[in-house]
Amino acid sequence: MPVTQDIVATYRGPGRVMRRLLSMGQREDRAIAIVMAGCAVIFVAQLPRLAREAHLTGEELNPMLGASLLAWVFIAPLMLYALAALSHLVARLLGGRGSWFDARLALFWAVLASSPLMLLNGLVAGFIGPGPALSFVGLLWLAIFGWFWARCLWVAERPQTSVGAGV
Repeated sequence: MPVTQDIVATYRGPGRVMRRLLSMGQREDRAIAIVMAGCAVIFVAQLPRLAREAHLTGEELNPMLGASLLAWVFIAPLMLYALAALSHLVARLLGGRGSWFDARLALFWAVLASSPLMLLNGLVAGFIGPGPALSFVGLLWLAIFGWFWARCLWVAERPQTSVGAGV
């Protein structure tokens, strides 16, 4: 299934999509591609906000873009790897039985699947600016991301069962 259809399907049932991704086997190249795609989309989402900020303050746009690129495409994936490891350790303490890869995939998929809302957040930040609309869209993204991550991590850390697993 194309990744865009998986993203849409995640909004209907993140557990089903996560189970399907996990059934494809442990391939680190797929996990890296997912996290890099999510971070790239989030970087692109920052462009309207950065352009607005540069225009209003008179700062040069290129250094702001470079800093955002460095942060989102190079540093954020490393931080997400660390966060996934921490979430796996916490899940282990609570009885989780998944692997390190499963926890990484759960977090990385939550980032990519919620990234369309980051695009909306970037548009609101760029065209409307700070205010209630930006706060609402930011909270909406946070809630959706949290839901995706929690649900995907729940599926990833559960003992794998055979046919008939629920959503």
